[in-house]
Amino acid sequence: MPAAARPSDDGFDWAGALAKHDGWLRAVVLARLGEPQALDEVMQEISLAAIERSDDRAPPNNVAAWLYRLAIRVTLLYRRKVGRRRRFEDRYARLVDASADERSTLPDPLALLIDGERRRLVRSGLDRLPARDAEILLLKYSERLGYREIADRLGVGESAVEARLFRARRRLRIILADLDIHGIYE
Repeated sequence: MPAAARPSDDGFDWAGALAKHDGWLRAVVLARLGEPQALDEVMQEISLAAIERSDDRAPPNNVAAWLYRLAIRVTLLYRRKVGRRRRFEDRYARLVDASADERSTLPDPLALLIDGERRRLVRSGLDRLPARDAEILLLKYSERLGYREIADRLGVGESAVEARLFRARRRLRIILADLDIHGIYE
């Protein structure tokens, strides 16, 4: 005889008591649970908890009140478990979304290669420029300084900075065109 069908050691029929109170216990659980699809699972947990506790204790004086408290406790534990699972799934979904966003913002591998090649060309061109031209270009584009800041650092006027930058850009453009045509791989 299965454990649920046989009376406990003290002679109390827990399976019968659970069957007798099943209807209103389901209503209580459903009211607290709010998820009809989980009702059978929670009722099974209540039955299991009642039968497991019956081995330890004598049957309570008021079985209905005891089953009510047990049903409330099991329902709350179930809701806590579902809430934890839901929070875990939400965190996981956010991580997956973040990594998908991260993947979508990663540059194309070809674009990375082209950018790397462009940087090598510019570095090679800067190395071939006179130091004065390379210095002013680096101040403008690497340090991102404005004309006024460059003029203050070099001790010249803004118009001198503008003219020097114009000449340095033109010289670099000529060198880069020459490097691109002849290649830097020779």
